[in-house]
Amino acid sequence: MTYIAIIGFIAILGSLGAAMFFMLRGGEKDKQDGKTKANRMAKALAFRVGFSILLFICVLIAWRLGYIHPTGIAAGR
Repeated sequence: MTYIAIIGFIAILGSLGAAMFFMLRGGEKDKQDGKTKANRMAKALAFRVGFSILLFICVLIAWRLGYIHPTGIAAGR
């Protein structure tokens, strides 16, 4: 489970970095496929949201299956 979380965080940070790169490059058209950098930035941010949701679901499934256990203050104290 630890490796899945680490890979998930790297994917989230990678897509956030890609969005920042496209944002800083400006809104000019790309010569290869004609898409604007703003479209690519929006797609990178959408992937970041998707990776975050996927990581959250994986943590919930791991908790439900007993792979991870909550720690901290017990309920009712």
